Amino acid sequence: MELSGAQILLECLKREGVEVVFGFPGGAVIDIYNELPNASFKHVLVRHEQAAIHAADGYARASGKVGCCLVTSGPGATNTVTGIATAYMDSIPVVILTGQVPTPLIGNDAFQEVDIVGITRPCTKHNFLVKDVTKLAHTIRQAFFIARSGRPGPVLVDLPKDVMQTKTEFVWPETVHMRSYNPNYKPHPGQIHKVAQYLRDAERPLIYAGGGVISSHANEALTWLARKLRIPVTATLMGLGCFPGEDPLWLGMLGMHGTYSANMAVNHADLVLAVGARFDDRVTGKVSTFAPNATLVHIDIDPTSIQKNVSVHVPIVSDCRLALEALKEALTPSLEEYDFEEGHAPWLSKIAAWGKEHPLTYKPSDENIKPQHVVELLHELTHGDAIIATEVGQNQMWAAQFYKFNKPNTFLSSGGLGTMGYGFPAAIGAQFACPGKLVIDVAGDGSIQMNSQELATSVAYNLGIKIVILNNGFLGMVRQWQELFYQRNYCETCMDAQPDFVKLAEAYGAKGFRITRPADLRRGLQEALETPGTVIVDVLVEREENVYPMVPAGASLTDMLLV
Repeated sequence: MELSGAQILLECLKREGVEVVFGFPGGAVIDIYNELPNASFKHVLVRHEQAAIHAADGYARASGKVGCCLVTSGPGATNTVTGIATAYMDSIPVVILTGQVPTPLIGNDAFQEVDIVGITRPCTKHNFLVKDVTKLAHTIRQAFFIARSGRPGPVLVDLPKDVMQTKTEFVWPETVHMRSYNPNYKPHPGQIHKVAQYLRDAERPLIYAGGGVISSHANEALTWLARKLRIPVTATLMGLGCFPGEDPLWLGMLGMHGTYSANMAVNHADLVLAVGARFDDRVTGKVSTFAPNATLVHIDIDPTSIQKNVSVHVPIVSDCRLALEALKEALTPSLEEYDFEEGHAPWLSKIAAWGKEHPLTYKPSDENIKPQHVVELLHELTHGDAIIATEVGQNQMWAAQFYKFNKPNTFLSSGGLGTMGYGFPAAIGAQFACPGKLVIDVAGDGSIQMNSQELATSVAYNLGIKIVILNNGFLGMVRQWQELFYQRNYCETCMDAQPDFVKLAEAYGAKGFRITRPADLRRGLQEALETPGTVIVDVLVEREENVYPMVPAGASLTDMLLV
């Protein structure tokens, strides 16, 4: 039986196992929406297209599956670009379906026409313009395959309106073969044995883990390696949760706002095993001084990430999980021969001393609420068993520093792009991915206003998301830089005209709480967490509190500004 392009699209999404699509209708996709009542998946109506892509991104991070969103042509498509770039920088698998004007009108400046394929080419893993309905099923199959395989990333499929209306016989391609795209998954045996020997010989080894550990489901293999060989572990912002945050071997995050012990360990290590990380500038600091005494091993599935920012001694192009499992096999015979516990004891003792010398800390106050204490209490009250999304800025760094993430897929944050407004819609996506979990968005008063209209979405679908606003009346991270490096010239960072966030919540049908005193913090947070439905907690915190440690831009990791 012949099906229209719109019907074929929905059948393809069903066969790809899509459970939820975040979208917003429009003229170019009206034929798709006409078929939606017959879809096998749930459609979530957002209030802005940027929220659709962020929600799909959050769904993907929390579930480990491919996220999906659907928007119309023109402004609907361009409104997703920031979210696409966010997913691209953080290697998140998302398929973006955009409407397009009918094929005869493409290039004629038709109503709501943009070249979204051209616009998004630099920030997608791949994109397609479907001009022939007979190729639609194959294109959708390819899009999901590309998004989830190799180094994951966003893939956009542009769908002209006439293609959605045209009928043809539906043929589902059971397999996907792309001659020009064949990611290498298995590690080179010679390189694995070389790294195994380095690990046997190292006196001061360090594991530096990134988001690739989470996306490749390599956390169990990494945890085994660290514990059996007694190797301390640090991670990037994207890698938080890949190793238990309450394990004695955990050093915390490294880099610009990393812990003192993690940054010092990188500087003194004789072997750094980098797994699924890309040596971002916020991690390395001054590149020429990064890990100056170490042999660098880099495992990554993306060959273009290796030797890109830092020269490494042993490159391994491979899926992280398969590489770590191969290392496990190579090292298992050595576990009886080598006493890693005793051999690494001096190194672990030195790191522990650094941790005691300069722990993550802040100066308590009886008068003003400290934002770090808010995050600490959230961890205590949730027993570490929540999905934490963040906005971007100081709130993001405090969440990364003071909430201990023991499991992967529980920390959702815009790392590479640093997108304000990401956290709340990402939390919506995560709540659909994990309906039984507590989802919290740790926000700033600046960031939350970027996509606060999604309160309507959260309330409409009766989601239990808790938005905890660390309200300091500033664009906090920019203000911190202005204080430290620009002589306190607080130009345009003071948020003078703030909404009443409690009334804003109530206007949308959500619940609102405000906490102004340290004495009320525990009780107020507990009440908010126990309140059903969508909740905003407006916490008035110390206005000029800074995130420490901090490595100034261009400085070495050891040149940390401390509390």
